[in-house]
Parts: sequence; C-alpha cells; structure tokens
Amino acid sequence: MQHNATEVTAAGIARLAGVGRAAVSNWRRRHADFPKPVGGTETSPSFALTEVEAWLRDQGKLAEVPLRERVWQQLAGHPEGPVTALVHAGCVLLLIHDRPTDWLELSAGSDERLAALLPAALDQVIAPRFGPPRERAVTTPAGPELLTSAPLLRGAAELAAELGARQTYEFLLGRHLDANPRQYTLTPAGLATLMAELAGPARTALDPACGTGALLRAVAARPGQELFGQDSAPELAALSALRLALQGKAAVRTAAGDSLRADALPALRADVVLCHPPFNERNWGHDELAYDARWEYGFPARTESELAWVQHALAHLKDGGTAVVLMPPAAASRRSGRRIRADLLRRGALRAVIALPIGAAPPYNIPLHVWVLRRPEKAPAQPELLLVDTGASAGEGRAFDWAAVRGAVLDVWRPFERAGSAREEPGFSRSVPVIELLDDDVDLAPARHLPPAAAGGGSERLASVREDLGETLRLAAGLTPPEALHTPAVRWPLITVGELARGGALLLRTGGNSAPARARVLTDHDVLAGTAPSGSLPEGDEETVPVEAGDVVVPVLGGGSVARVIDADTAGAVLGRNLTLLRPDRAALDPWFLAGFLRGTANNRQASSYASTATRLDVRRLHLPRLPLEDQRRYGERFRALAEFEDALRRAGRLGEQLVRGMYDGLTDGTVAPD
Repeated sequence: MQHNATEVTAAGIARLAGVGRAAVSNWRRRHADFPKPVGGTETSPSFALTEVEAWLRDQGKLAEVPLRERVWQQLAGHPEGPVTALVHAGCVLLLIHDRPTDWLELSAGSDERLAALLPAALDQVIAPRFGPPRERAVTTPAGPELLTSAPLLRGAAELAAELGARQTYEFLLGRHLDANPRQYTLTPAGLATLMAELAGPARTALDPACGTGALLRAVAARPGQELFGQDSAPELAALSALRLALQGKAAVRTAAGDSLRADALPALRADVVLCHPPFNERNWGHDELAYDARWEYGFPARTESELAWVQHALAHLKDGGTAVVLMPPAAASRRSGRRIRADLLRRGALRAVIALPIGAAPPYNIPLHVWVLRRPEKAPAQPELLLVDTGASAGEGRAFDWAAVRGAVLDVWRPFERAGSAREEPGFSRSVPVIELLDDDVDLAPARHLPPAAAGGGSERLASVREDLGETLRLAAGLTPPEALHTPAVRWPLITVGELARGGALLLRTGGNSAPARARVLTDHDVLAGTAPSGSLPEGDEETVPVEAGDVVVPVLGGGSVARVIDADTAGAVLGRNLTLLRPDRAALDPWFLAGFLRGTANNRQASSYASTATRLDVRRLHLPRLPLEDQRRYGERFRALAEFEDALRRAGRLGEQLVRGMYDGLTDGTVAPD
C-alpha cells in the first residue's frame, strides 16, 4: 500500500456502510480478514480506504462507495491534513469553474503529468482573482504537493460535474466544519444575512475577522464589487478567498494576520464593514497600540477588545459608510467602556443596538448584540439610538425562526434609517434620544430602556391560556389509558430492524448535514419534545431526506426510548442530524406497532452503546415481535392512543407553565390584581 493512501476511521467506515460504529467494532472482532489498521492510535485506529472499500464490497455490505463519501474520505484522510486538501481542491474547482476546458485537457493524462502542468494553469486563474502574490492568501500549490492530492482532485472534479464547482466546495467545506466544531467559531447563515441587510448594498466590503467568509458571502452581489478580508489564521484566509471566488465574479482580496496588530489594508475605506470579532481577548495589543490613530473615540481598556474592533471597523469606512458588528452583551454596559460608548453616541456613530435571541450564534448561552454604526459625515442635530430586543422571537433551544427575526428587525430599522426615528413597540423597539443615555453608566442594553410588554400577553391572553389549559386537561382525562390487565408474559419470535431492512420490509435512512434554503428541519429536540419542525441546517446541495406521513423517526443520541410517527402536518420536513428514519412497507408493518415496540426500555437498553460521555442507539439492533398484520394493528391502535394521551399531557404542561409565568409577571408588575 502506498504511504500516502487515504485513511479512514471507524466512524468513516460506519458512514460508508450506513451502520453504527458498534457494527464496525463487531466486524473487526468477528472477521479475521477485516483490514488491519495502518495508522491512528490504539483507541482510534485508521484503515486504508481502498482496503475497507474492497472488504465491504466482498461482504455484500457495499455495492459502491457514493461519490460524495469517496471524495470526503479522500479529503479527510489526506496526508497533509484536510485544510491543505481543501485549499488544493478549491484551487482546482476554481479552475474548473473559470476555465473548464483547461481542466479536461490537463486531466487526460497520468497523475504525474497532471501535477506537473497544473501549477501554471492554476496561476492563470488565481492571479486575476486574488491579486499579486504578496497581497493574497491563496498561493499556487507546487507540483509535488499536487501529486499527493491527485486522486482527491480527480474525485472533486467528478463531483463538480454532478453538483457544480461551487456546490462541491460548499459540501466539502461544510463537512470539514461539521467534523471539527471546536476549531472554528462560525457565523450562522441567518445571522450573516441579517447583518448584510442591515449594512445595505456595497461595492467594497471588508470583514477584518473573516473566518470562513460567511459574512462577506452574504453581501448582495453587484457589478465591479470588491470583497476584502483578513484573518489571523492563514488557512481561514485562504479558504474564505476560495469560497468567495467560487460564489461570484467579485474581486477577492484576503490576507493573513492580526487585523488589530498588523492591519494588512491600512489605506482601505470601504462602503461596508461586517465583523464577528473574537470576544473577551485580553491580549489584543493594548500595550503596543496606545497611540494608534484608529482610536478616534477613545483608547479601549485592556478588557474592551470589542470596542477596539468597533473603532477598527469605523476607521475603514468611507464617510457615510456602515459597519455592522456582532458584540457580546457586556460591551453595552461595562463601566470600563462607558466613555467610548458616550463618544460614539455624541458624534452619531452608533445608530442601533439589537439584542438577538439566546442561541443566535456562538457562544450559544448568551443573547448577543448587533451594533450598527455609521462613519459620520457630520454630527446630527438631535441624534437618537434605535434599541431592539428580539428575545421574544426565540423558539425552543437554538432552533428559532431566522426569517421572523430578520423581518421584525428590518421592519423597524429601515424607517429609522430614513427618518432617524422610529415608532415605539413595547417590549420590542424604541428610538431613544441620545441625551437620555448619557448618564454615568451609558448603559445601552435594549432591555433596560424598552417599555415592558403586557405581562403574559395581557389579561386577555392569560384568560385565553387558562381556557386552553382547562380544555386540554379535560382532553387528557378522557384519554387516560384504561386499567392495565395482568396477563402471563408472552414470548414472541423476534426480528431485528436490520433484518427487516435487508428483507425490504422497511427503508432505513439517516439525517443529513445540510438542507435547501428555508427548508423546515425536524430535529432530535422536536422528536423528544413532540413539537413541530423548528430546526435549520447549513445551506447546501447534499441529498436530503424528506419525511412522509407514516414514517417512524428515532433519535440516536441521549439514551432515551422515543419513536415518533410522522403526521400530515410534519410531512415534507427535512430529517435533521442524529435522527434515523424507518419507512415501513404498509403491507408488512403497521407504523404505530413499529414505533410502540421500538420505545420499549429493555429494547433500547440492549441496542445502546456508550462512547465517550454520550449514549448512542444502534437502530438496526432494535427488535420487534413477528406478528401477523392484523395483530400488529391491534397493538398499533393502543400505541396510538398512548401517544395522543402523551401529547395532551405535554400541551397541558406547556400551557400550565405559560399561565404560571404570566400570573407571576402580572402580579409583580401591577397589571394583575391579587383578588
């Protein structure tokens, strides 16, 4: 085997075969001819992809490795690491995108010929897109480097013929980011879109902490556009440049380096600056940058790195240009930053502070703020600051409706942008005269200055909730299961889900990592809580799994005994991560019978494995009794009645919590009388 052959982990083998990791462990123990490890560690070995593929095919467990999975495994197991592989693949995909006939000619020969001729061809697309060598983050890979990547490059080109060059790069980059969540701080697509729309159209746009390019990617395209970025991580500056170049025709200029300490674009004055800076950095350059010309509004304290980024953004704007910066909520109220906040207000540079719902972006446990700033052409006579709190737009967990948040914010921002003032909406928005904010604290947290909304939605709303709760409790009482009658234990012949799938009695699918824009996504949280689809996934062209009425969906993480039968209202949603779908053949299996027996505690216990701190369910190992369809339906009707009772209890619990919270709020703010 070649030293540089692609390697794959046990998790990768499981994805190739469509099984759980426990199945791969069983194969290693039970089959003496299973491929031997070629790398990794004793606890996390890696195997040669070609050997694994051949073994799976010989065992009848794999007809053919899907092209997407083959290319991903080649990238993930690249000898120089996945980031280098992504850069090489991105350069070739850009060549295919801009000059497809050149690639066809180059790829016709051997790998050695391809590696020898490719650098000159790449230069012809990289230089026009990214500028002179000294000014760009993407450099042309040398021939020996490309020879190592040749199988990956051919696979990526084949995938591009199927998906398109841009979609192929988005798929590979998305899979890499999903596989390494702790290495990158990502800006969700919904938030990036909102920030770009707040900033408005731009011919020149800058992101001084560009990361993977999500913010610049959200800027609306226009003729002659130039996109500038800088990031302290050289690999991110390169990946961001390739991503932006594959998206459109804008000139892309990205540079590696710390934007505060080593600004690579000191002379740039952009129409728009978008920024998701690193938070709470103490070592941002406080000591060496004391006399920097960027501190127009005051020298930031050592603990106020975010206010340094705000002033960096303002320094790179044309007069009248707009900056939109994601900020931690503490930056709006810390005493160490009050003088800078006061000067930003007095001079009309800070236009809006928008509080986002908890879970909008990492870190997910705090409600981040968006600051909208403008480089003042002249100080306004009577400046006002728009304060918005979108916390009420939050859904359950991290899955809230970005379209609703975006629409509500833009509906109040656009009139304010035109007129400098906006109507007041209790609990949501208010434009506050700056003079009211210039006290000793200069506290800009929106919740501190907004008039409260009616407690619990007002007395009429509380009365409606109370009425709904009463009806739900009566419904739950009527659905209470009858007394359980004791019968002797029955020993049925059993069959596993895996055997049913192999026999064609049901179809087994797993959730994906991306979905079309604005698709409804059913999450594991939705299944556990019995709620409507509320999730989202990164936008991409990966094949999705729409759920259908009668499907059974099972969460595979967490160790719970849950299975949900999809109803007509949920049908059409996309299956999310950490979910397995079972689509029974109605002529052989009743869906409610299937879901009911899958929920058995003992059944789940024997099919669960324990990896690290998480419990993972191997759905294929769950078993069912072999019963005639008529008997299945008898059990299915009883399981359906139990599910209706469970739904009623859940709804009663939610309404009860809502009523109690509303009453507490009403009593404490004086809008509800104690008697």
